[in-house]
Amino acid sequence: MGAAIPGFRELQTRFAEFDQGHVLQFWDRLAPDAQQQLAAQAASLDLASLVRGFRTTREAPRETAKIDPPEVEALPEFGGSAARRSEARARGQALLREGRVALMVVAGGQGSRLGFPGPKGLYPLGPVTGRTLFALQAQRIRRLRERTGAAIPWYVMTSEATDEATRSAFAEAKYFGLPQRDVFFLRQGMVTSFDFDGKLILERPDRIFVNPDGHGGSLTALLGSGALDDMERRGITTIFYYQVDNPMIEIGDPVLLGFHAQADAEFSCKSLRKREPGEKMGVFARIEGRLGVVEYTEITPEQRDARDASGRLLFDAGNLAVHAFDVEFVRGVAAEADHWLPWHASAKKIPTVDASGAPVEPAEPNGLKLERFVFDALRAAERVCIVEAARDEYGPVKNASGSDSPQSSRRALSAHYRRWIEAAGLRAPDPAQQIEIDESRIGGPDDLRALGVTAIERVPDSIHTRLGDDA
Repeated sequence: MGAAIPGFRELQTRFAEFDQGHVLQFWDRLAPDAQQQLAAQAASLDLASLVRGFRTTREAPRETAKIDPPEVEALPEFGGSAARRSEARARGQALLREGRVALMVVAGGQGSRLGFPGPKGLYPLGPVTGRTLFALQAQRIRRLRERTGAAIPWYVMTSEATDEATRSAFAEAKYFGLPQRDVFFLRQGMVTSFDFDGKLILERPDRIFVNPDGHGGSLTALLGSGALDDMERRGITTIFYYQVDNPMIEIGDPVLLGFHAQADAEFSCKSLRKREPGEKMGVFARIEGRLGVVEYTEITPEQRDARDASGRLLFDAGNLAVHAFDVEFVRGVAAEADHWLPWHASAKKIPTVDASGAPVEPAEPNGLKLERFVFDALRAAERVCIVEAARDEYGPVKNASGSDSPQSSRRALSAHYRRWIEAAGLRAPDPAQQIEIDESRIGGPDDLRALGVTAIERVPDSIHTRLGDDA
């Protein structure tokens, strides 16, 4: 095997030591530029950490852990204190006005499951206008900035697959009306995949297959990108975290932020009361005394179906994937990511090559993709707060059709806006009409009342309607 690239022999020796020498099996067939690319990629890998991480995912699972229900700040209609929630809201609004909060959206995913050729954040979801997920969220952020008078920055996490398209779309849209200086892009890391025998998978003769490192990679990306340093320069102490595929989220929710501050918490979470035991959501629980999340694929049937004396599900606090983090807490977790954010593996169909180097698209799972989960960081937190959210905050876009699809999400958004109109004492359009409100101008029923209008037709630039299906 040749060694045209400086340092190749050392690279060859290192990969052989970890039983990964096959990565270089096509070296002599590669053109010099392809050799350079493969060598650069291979040299960038921390093989010891990757192999160690993979091996931990293959360890025999422990016996089912003892879990207990967590404490949750319940909604008033479910027995929570309206006064406590009001106090939390006021505290959160103060944090926002003081400029101590940053917003972070996890937007590394592509819209391939939706049949959309681009970043999921650019999926057109507005029920009437077809505005993208990013555009809808930017409207909400603009109204939040106006209402609080604070320059609340937006940290947008992309991935290798979505970074360029996302940045270009923001630039073309003039940052959706936000100041460019207050939009910070950071890219999540990539991680190698392994076959079932623990060998790195070649995507091409000159490239090792890599995939995004999961939503847990958001914490390491915050550290590695300099985003945490930027936050500290701005005087920010708290990060409001959410995922791009749920347009129903109250971005910068002062209630969550207020409870987080009142509890002096390091990591706070929003939960959603499960409708029935089989709903596919991870649930918050105390796992051997420490707060964590039990995925719906991991909870036992007995735990999933358990009820208290009143008949309520014991484990009904579903993970909404909306969190508040203390900035210094994130820095500490990210600095020790291998300890606090272990790798998880899932069997997938991974593009690879055969013995001759020809491309192979497997019909069945042929390897394991690694990823980190952000909620694993709960184990590092001494103080945690869980705040229950209303169903009105959940309408994600995950599937091409059926539940959690663009159609169901648009219906949820339209119904949400209809409730705003009715709460403001105005006549809502016919139920056959789809509704979309420009949230940069109207952020809720109070804003509608403040306009002093007697009919929504008087604000056609802010409230849009159309007749027909939401498809």
